[in-house]
Amino acid sequence: MHHTAHAPRPGLIQRSIRRLGLWALAMLVTGCASVPPDKQALRLDDQPRIAVISAFAPELALLLAQLQQPVSHRIGGVEFSTGLLAGKPVVLFLSGISMTNAAMNTQRVLDRFDISHIMFSGIAGGVNPGLHIGDVSVPAQWGQYMEWLMAREGPPGQYSVPEWMKSELLPLPAFGMMHPRSVQVRSAASPQISQQFWFAADARMLALARSLQDIDLAHCHAGQCLQRRPRVVVGGNGVSGPAFVDNKAFREYTFNTFEAQVLDMETAATAMVAHGNGVPFIAFRSLSDLAGGGAGDNEMATFMQLAAANSAKVLLAFLAAWQ
Repeated sequence: MHHTAHAPRPGLIQRSIRRLGLWALAMLVTGCASVPPDKQALRLDDQPRIAVISAFAPELALLLAQLQQPVSHRIGGVEFSTGLLAGKPVVLFLSGISMTNAAMNTQRVLDRFDISHIMFSGIAGGVNPGLHIGDVSVPAQWGQYMEWLMAREGPPGQYSVPEWMKSELLPLPAFGMMHPRSVQVRSAASPQISQQFWFAADARMLALARSLQDIDLAHCHAGQCLQRRPRVVVGGNGVSGPAFVDNKAFREYTFNTFEAQVLDMETAATAMVAHGNGVPFIAFRSLSDLAGGGAGDNEMATFMQLAAANSAKVLLAFLAAWQ
């Protein structure tokens, strides 16, 4: 049987071309071609600002009480407050507890505001035995102590590491099966993947922090007083991870392995996001407890308000002196 061929109808051709054009546009938008996002469309204002991040709601309340010309913005349920703090244009917000919250909300503020610098302030567990509750630590660099390999156990007490991962492990002692490793990073300045553990605070910001080491910090709160006057200590290392640490053995491991001054649950995540975006960063962390190193129960419930006040005081002095 023979079939007679019919020419396609003009309307059908036009619809096919239109569909092809829409498909091509969709492929462009979804990543088969690079289309730079219009960041200006996402911005909530065009004023260059310092991002001031707090991990602790009572401390944020102290800073918000000092904020002039406040304007509130809500993004994904998180409140971002713009205004003037110590005379400087800022945007204040809570990081949320733990690493994922800190990374997510740091990137949010970078996407929605014109951020020139990032400052993180909050409480922390003291790791260096030379530091005491109420002291404010301003580390020169931050790393993620729980970025590690949990190694396969062979004979009791012996662990094997996959050959392909050995290049990522740090030349540092393990904590049982847990071996510290670097993390893969990219940044605006270095788009090629590299391995990195430490993320540095900005040198100029650290230099200013060193000039503030004579600040008179609080040593009493609600009738509870410290035996020593707290001080500001600039330099050394800070570490962060998604665990609340109240363990003497792990505290000692963290100090001996990373030479850490303090540990917390957010700052290294923010430091990594700042690095990736090429934004200068610094963090102030006041000791609320000794991360399991004290003689009695964990001290945070007793001294967290004092520690928060000291961290906020140093941050405000820093902002007032910042040019």
